[in-house]
Amino acid sequence: MNRSFLWWAAAAIGLAACGDDDSTSSADSGVGSDSAAADGQTGSFTPPANLSAAIETYANIVRASYEDSLEAAEALDTAIDAFLASPTEQTLIAARTAWLASREPYLQTEVYRFYDGPIDNPTDGPEGLLNAWPMDEAFVDYVEGDASAGVINAITSVPNIDASTLEGLNEAEGNEANVATGYHPIEFLLWGQDLSETGPGERAHTDYVEGPGGTVGVENEDRRGDYLATVSDLLRTHLTQVRDAWAADTTGNFRESFESADPLESFEQILTGMIVLSGFETAGERLQTALDSGDQEDEHSCFSDNTHRDMVGDALGIQNVYEGRYTRLDDSEVTGTSVYDVVAEVNKDLADQLRTQINASVAAAEALQPPFDQEIAPSNSAGNERVRVLITALRAQEMTLFEVFNAFALSVEIPE
Repeated sequence: MNRSFLWWAAAAIGLAACGDDDSTSSADSGVGSDSAAADGQTGSFTPPANLSAAIETYANIVRASYEDSLEAAEALDTAIDAFLASPTEQTLIAARTAWLASREPYLQTEVYRFYDGPIDNPTDGPEGLLNAWPMDEAFVDYVEGDASAGVINAITSVPNIDASTLEGLNEAEGNEANVATGYHPIEFLLWGQDLSETGPGERAHTDYVEGPGGTVGVENEDRRGDYLATVSDLLRTHLTQVRDAWAADTTGNFRESFESADPLESFEQILTGMIVLSGFETAGERLQTALDSGDQEDEHSCFSDNTHRDMVGDALGIQNVYEGRYTRLDDSEVTGTSVYDVVAEVNKDLADQLRTQINASVAAAEALQPPFDQEIAPSNSAGNERVRVLITALRAQEMTLFEVFNAFALSVEIPE
């Protein structure tokens, strides 16, 4: 029996576990008297009349949040170009600030994963090129004790640093820690290793300065700049891909098939993103694993110490979908018929219970105190408790989501 099914079985009786996120296995929610086939067929169940409207709202929110993610990535790219053109402490700080800002909309898109949509389908989904982690920083650049580590310093074996080379190197040799592209290599190249207990990495801007003004003992400043510029361009390329897949009134893209499919099948995909991100991914992979180890290497954004915002973003993304609203970068709102509205048509008490639990998980995420590596430190009992409160809140909404699946006679796939 695989670990995924054991996790699901434990969750069904209120326990918790975690694993990796490479593949999925199908399992019925197991709550109540109705059962669902693995292919999502629902027999005689009649969906609420407002379901199609909620699916349209979801698609509008997805499109808007990927548009914002791309806009923020373009601002980051501009800041990186300015930094590389004139590497100073001020331009480095500006690039770091732009990276932090770019994470805010993107993190709210992670709820659109886990159902083989445009972001993570096995054919060309770019999620692994955008947000893969944990990252072995020595795969990219020098680390403490090894000045020649990484692709940047591998002039002989990797003579050219370009987009196709870096995409090909991502997760090279089947090692998921060999992360070559996406947000986290950019983060590492801006901050460097986090060797501090109280703050983020402290990479010097002189790592990008050639000649006498460069960092003593650090070489290949030109290749480091080429790498940073290339991976920033790739971020924009991959975000454009997923944005376009959700564009409205476009023939042949994913959104067209999503909105024209059986509404219950599309609703099942929406719920799958919510439940897997709630329990398996955030409560398990990102929080429980880090809390159990107490090791900063297990935190999601370890170089910048931005992990607390990762947790908030994931929780907000789930809330956005459930409430049918998204606040854009310009403070305008995308709103419409929500998942809550649909669930309330079938079981108002269940819908209200889930709303309360999702609100609680957002509040618990916002209560985390940075830096996250100190929240999980074995000596920090108060921080550990804040992390446990968030895990408990996410597990509670996960269990209620199992009940929602059952109420709609749907099935859920759990990552292995």
